Amino acid sequence: MPGSMSDSLSLATARRIALAAQGFADERPEGRVDRRHLRRVLGKVGVLQIDSVNVLVRAHYMPLFSRLGPYAREMVDRAAWSRPGTLFEYWAHEASLLPVEMHPLLRWRMERAARLEGTYGGLIRFRRKRRRFIESTFEEVVRRGPIAASEFADQKGKGSWWWGWSDTKIALEWLFWAGRITTSTRRSFERLYDIPERVIPASILALPTPDPADAQRELMRRAARSLGVATANDLRDYYRLPLADAKARLAELVEAAELIPVRVEGWKQQAYLHAQARCPRRIEGHALLSPFDPLVWERSRAERLFAFRYRIEIYTPAHKRVHGYYVLPFLMGDRLVARIDLKADRQAGVLRVMAAYGEKRLNGERAAPETASALAAELQTMAAWLGLESVSVRPAGDLAAALRKALPGRSRTLRAPRSRGADRMPAAGGRDHRG
Repeated sequence: MPGSMSDSLSLATARRIALAAQGFADERPEGRVDRRHLRRVLGKVGVLQIDSVNVLVRAHYMPLFSRLGPYAREMVDRAAWSRPGTLFEYWAHEASLLPVEMHPLLRWRMERAARLEGTYGGLIRFRRKRRRFIESTFEEVVRRGPIAASEFADQKGKGSWWWGWSDTKIALEWLFWAGRITTSTRRSFERLYDIPERVIPASILALPTPDPADAQRELMRRAARSLGVATANDLRDYYRLPLADAKARLAELVEAAELIPVRVEGWKQQAYLHAQARCPRRIEGHALLSPFDPLVWERSRAERLFAFRYRIEIYTPAHKRVHGYYVLPFLMGDRLVARIDLKADRQAGVLRVMAAYGEKRLNGERAAPETASALAAELQTMAAWLGLESVSVRPAGDLAAALRKALPGRSRTLRAPRSRGADRMPAAGGRDHRG
């Protein structure tokens, strides 16, 4: 592995390093997936982003499927929302699930929010104007928790000015940012709030709170381990660290030789290599990736690594969408070779391919012939995992015909359904600020 200030990496090497850091160099388990595998993946990715879009499957379930294959989603539910749990919810990349051991590393963010720093301006303005109301809301959580926002009286009134939330919901979200309340469980994906003393294990709450610089340094260290090789902005973005703090912590990690400055072929920005990063000779296998997967959630990084320009089009008017509503990149080997718009039609028991597009290869040709067969196999695996009986392909996209041929005879091409709505709940999910 390179180790001097003058080192440079080929783009292919950088891709393999990045994929290994994210767990894609590991073989999928042949038998039952258990908590050991969950811990292994979390040890690689560090964080599971939460998003409420459920047109396919909720975002926090997908990274495990992408790396492990089919598993019982209840395993994540138990880890996150049963007591005692091994995961907790907080703002990390966006709204996220994290190992409870990371709770002390985020307390500086909670403390800054309590000081009216480092959170959304709308929450800060509300806190300044409605302090007594927020305190009464907190007292209600202490008395009645776990409790959902919908169980408060004002939820039946007119929505407020911020994201359409009621005043109670805004108060609860400020208390959540400040660490005074947390998510106990979820009911139909709605948060039920409670105080940390009744949710986070006492052994975790008893851990000392690190100095902010120490906590941020550890978060940068973890980000570097999860990314393998990255720019300063990639590292900062992983746990959404403040710019000035991230710059200082990066310099410290370089000084300690934990990060090695390198140049990556084709990258304009300085890159940093984790000192213990792996570089496998080959990356094999394939995986469908959620739009919120850590491998691709920073869109500029996906473009630098894979020459893959990716924009989620959920918020784009239907007539302006290029590839579809909920589009997943398809990883095969060390390249993103296709993108596919998917919808789980639970009522019909069908995984619907709304559109399928192949990516151009380095020689300018379209997707390799084996792309369709590999993608078809992964779609069948996904359908079974989601409890769906078949896969159907709509004739949209240059890969659709080949994909349909690669699927079993019972899979068929259907017209697009008239409605493609998804249940979007801003309270639970992070907004994708990169498009």
